[in-house]
Amino acid sequence: MTTALAARPRTSPLDRSVAMRLAATEYDRVAALLAGLAPHDWDRPTSCPGWDVRAMATHVLGMAEMSASMRESLRQARAAQARDGVFIDELTALQVDERAGMTPAAIVARFAEVAPKAAKARRRMPSFVRARRMPGTQHVNGRDETWTLGFLSDVIMTRDPWMHRTDLALATGAAVELTAEHDGVLVDDVVREWFDRVGRVVSLRLTGPAGGVWGEGEPEVELDAVEFCRALAGRGAAPLGTEVPF
Repeated sequence: MTTALAARPRTSPLDRSVAMRLAATEYDRVAALLAGLAPHDWDRPTSCPGWDVRAMATHVLGMAEMSASMRESLRQARAAQARDGVFIDELTALQVDERAGMTPAAIVARFAEVAPKAAKARRRMPSFVRARRMPGTQHVNGRDETWTLGFLSDVIMTRDPWMHRTDLALATGAAVELTAEHDGVLVDDVVREWFDRVGRVVSLRLTGPAGGVWGEGEPEVELDAVEFCRALAGRGAAPLGTEVPF
């Protein structure tokens, strides 16, 4: 990667209407999964160290509340920055800590209430705001890179609950709703970014409802679509050693 390319902020490649459709649908699917959890599910461990189902659910809720309100977004960001660690780690820890007293029923109800507001707020973000660079840098694959606010809002803020929906399903045994029209589009975007980060197109076959076939050449990679994305997010060995942020 050249210095010029490294300095260029990453932007969302998704059509705006598609990105916002994906956001609204993902919030709906997370809400449905949370509502279907049994009382004994909330204490189960997840694949994220230190988080049980309840902690993960409060993080997802905290992110939705952050997306729903500029005031809440600024408040959370300032509170996380006041801590001593890495910003994203402090932000997610803050979200969990602040909601430690919520019951599962309250988490479910609050997420159902705030999710449509989060989708609406993201949909209304003006283009000049989405074009701005995020403060600071993101460390991905051993390098620091910059993102636009549009990449954060249109892409990452949907990938995050999508990934945690798979985490929650694996932890509890719940069924994961997967469709080509929703999850397949998300996976396609991840694949294209992976190719960009790898620096070449390889032969990729992903199975399952969200899967498909991309590229040609060597090596040939074949995985379940969800497991492929989980590996790229650090929940396994990333193919070709290249991760994609979620």
